[in-house]
Amino acid sequence: MTQKPPVVHKTRTSYVLDSLRDRILSGELKAGEPLRQNLLAESLNVSRIPVREAMMQLEAEGLIDFEAHKGARVTPLSVEQAEELFDIRLLLEPDLLARSIPHLTALDLHQSQGYLLQMDAALKQGSIQDWAGLNRQFHLSLYAGAQRPRTLELVETLNTHADRYVRLHLLLDGGVQRAEGEHEALLACCRDQRIDEAVERLKVHIRDAKQDVINMILAGRHV
Repeated sequence: MTQKPPVVHKTRTSYVLDSLRDRILSGELKAGEPLRQNLLAESLNVSRIPVREAMMQLEAEGLIDFEAHKGARVTPLSVEQAEELFDIRLLLEPDLLARSIPHLTALDLHQSQGYLLQMDAALKQGSIQDWAGLNRQFHLSLYAGAQRPRTLELVETLNTHADRYVRLHLLLDGGVQRAEGEHEALLACCRDQRIDEAVERLKVHIRDAKQDVINMILAGRHV
């Protein structure tokens, strides 16, 4: 592993947490890969204490798990978990969108369009990692008018758990381009206050992503 320069502040734990999370979500650390605290600490130029603390947080986020007598590993992707995560999205997000659309302002919609422009730029630069983060922000921006802060918090937490599956979907040939077209159509519905059509488009968007991810897991295409 390439050694990083010494860590200043940010706290060491948050630095390690962000670094390991990014490496898992990007696929640099593969599903099922063992995680050795001493090697991670050396590569990040920190002691094992912040590595251990960060790994506990990543366990809570569902990104790593601890096996008895074996230690930590990157949590394997599973059809069961993918189904659960996308099914919860289907329960929460269409309702948030329906509640939000009547209250979306011109500024809200301008912000949503801005995310799409940034996503297009990220795609041209080949940065799937940036695209995935902007994708989350785009969806959340459409729910801004729902006035359901607790549900939004749940969706944000859910998105953290689902991020690896979303990124897996982006590996599908044409997956990003198809998603971008669906995003543009969804935003147009929001602008025009076509609530029923927007909700149906969102449901199809989530269902299709779910099925694509399941097919890729079954085919052995893991991040």
